[in-house]
Amino acid sequence: MFHALTNDKVDTGDYRFTHQLQDIETLNHRALKGELELTAVSLHGYSFMTDKYALCACGCSMGDGYGPMVVTPKPMKIEDLAGKTIAIPGTLTTAFLALRLCLKSKGLDAAPAEEVGAPAGLAGETTVRFVIRPFDEILNLVEKGEVDAGLIIHEGQLTYQNQGLHLVVDLGVWWMEETGLPLPLGGNAIRKDLGRKAMDEVTALLKKSIEYALAHRKEALDYAMKYGRDLDVAKSDKFVGMYVNDWTLDFGPRGREAVALLLKKGYEAGIIPNPVELEFIG
Repeated sequence: MFHALTNDKVDTGDYRFTHQLQDIETLNHRALKGELELTAVSLHGYSFMTDKYALCACGCSMGDGYGPMVVTPKPMKIEDLAGKTIAIPGTLTTAFLALRLCLKSKGLDAAPAEEVGAPAGLAGETTVRFVIRPFDEILNLVEKGEVDAGLIIHEGQLTYQNQGLHLVVDLGVWWMEETGLPLPLGGNAIRKDLGRKAMDEVTALLKKSIEYALAHRKEALDYAMKYGRDLDVAKSDKFVGMYVNDWTLDFGPRGREAVALLLKKGYEAGIIPNPVELEFIG
């Protein structure tokens, strides 16, 4: 998405972009503090920062019948996760919101998530326990048996079977079955104190960058692969196609409906503290 902005493929006029590559949960926490003018965010994370940021209408990552997954060392059903410990990539990720909604629909409770290094707590019979771990370590932790299950995002969705792991639930599939809508995962947020003119102009530049990437797929993919983990060209192309596509150009009416419904359900379940009023730019 950002290849064209990073590598001067589009004219940015008076604007200059400084790129900082970080994992999504780090970006969520930085955005909570208002540190970044334009940033990728989890849509779950966005629900806590609507006072500071609006959503760009372009740049979304949508799981259209697929999404984050829960995997385990041996086959099990969602109900079997009762009393188990799941490694998650962060409490503000949309993957975690979707997982909690899914578990709640099966009558399971969620214990508070514990930070890296926290001592193991006790989980009740219907309680699922969570520990926060870096997203790119979770598959290995599950494979080693250090946790009972892992919530995986990013490339692990295509590679977990290489480590002998088993799929418990694909949250994008579960959400589609529940709602008939795609699962909106991430977006780009722009800080409101820039003023409406700058918000509109910067969002338009972001859209140009995405359009350039889709029109120059191989070139943009070669750039993106520098940051990929353990994926060959074919898998990289498949993964990018899952999350950078027509949805990325604009959420569209159905995408906006999906975001509103997800965050509404999060609020009704007591996971998100306040109702979310969405504001889209572009």
